[in-house]
Amino acid sequence: MGTDQWLGIDLRHLAALEAVARTRSFGRAARELGYTQSAVSQQIAQLERIVGQRLFHRPGGPRRVEPTEAGLLLLGHADAIVARLDAARADMAALAEGAAGTLRVGIYQSVGARLLPALVRRFRAQWPRVGVRVREESAAADLLRLLEHGELDLTFADLPLREGPFEWAEVLQDPYVLLVSARSELAKLDSAPPLREVAKLPLIGRRTTDEPERFLARVPELNVVFRTDDNGTLGALVAEDLGAAIEPRLVVDPRDRAVKMLSFGSRIPPRTLVLAWHRDRYRSPAAEAFVELARELAHG
Repeated sequence: MGTDQWLGIDLRHLAALEAVARTRSFGRAARELGYTQSAVSQQIAQLERIVGQRLFHRPGGPRRVEPTEAGLLLLGHADAIVARLDAARADMAALAEGAAGTLRVGIYQSVGARLLPALVRRFRAQWPRVGVRVREESAAADLLRLLEHGELDLTFADLPLREGPFEWAEVLQDPYVLLVSARSELAKLDSAPPLREVAKLPLIGRRTTDEPERFLARVPELNVVFRTDDNGTLGALVAEDLGAAIEPRLVVDPRDRAVKMLSFGSRIPPRTLVLAWHRDRYRSPAAEAFVELARELAHG
């Protein structure tokens, strides 16, 4: 029997084979499958023509239908195929319900250090069959590009987002602080000095953003002594009193006694940290739950 003819076997043929063999009746198999008895008989007849073997003994009358040796042999393969189909259906349903699969999340360093560990732990406790795959980038533009191209399901970002097919939910308001060495004279202050005084300090800035320039835009020449996108490097430079930095509070490790945070109050608006997603793509219940857990954790 040629391989091409075997490609004519449909899943409904195998489902009919399994149902008739299990119920020992064409009529009961038909009722179970939602077909007419003649339709089930036709499916078995088509399957017999394709495989070139008689698959059932049909004694007629009230006596039960019994599979032939060929029927039993094919049934072993059919059972495996139908079982895999059922498993695939269950997996797809679970994936649609957010109970299985992988959630791909983009993060910043500060989110990775301060929010992500507790967030993933709580998420896994509630969604044990959903894996979390994290992608870290320094620049928001890179994370949003990955989100737009379908390589991320969610990403942390700051408002305002660039133009694109994005929707978002606010996670927290993260105030900016002036980071100074605990050994500096500024550490004796209760809050950050006036911005015109901050502008005179040796400052550590970022390479992939316009900080601190956008906070001190009225000062023509700033004394930016170093730029880095690594939070550890920035903190170490500040701790050694080699410069001060204007950073979101979330960047700062509150256990680090070598640096001190000085509040700007209302002089610099806080950054708005959000979780963003692609508005034209399906957002699973697991992704929705991740967003809600992030918001709860940030305000807990």
